[in-house]
Amino acid sequence: MSSVLRRPLTRGVEWEFDKVTFSREFSRNVVTKLLVERAEHGGWELDRVRITADGTRRVVLRRKIIRAVRTA
Repeated sequence: MSSVLRRPLTRGVEWEFDKVTFSREFSRNVVTKLLVERAEHGGWELDRVRITADGTRRVVLRRKIIRAVRTA
């Protein structure tokens, strides 16, 4: 499951956030491989990981939004 949010953190920089949830059936190695693949091919970087009491991993990924500026 995944959802994408967009918000500015600092002036002039916009970030796109993606929330991903992994169930406890996925091992640490499998989750690592999936996140590395997403980072290499999608330009995402790890923002935070939360492991709940039931073993579910909630991961937040982020990437910069690069806006093209029109020159006159």
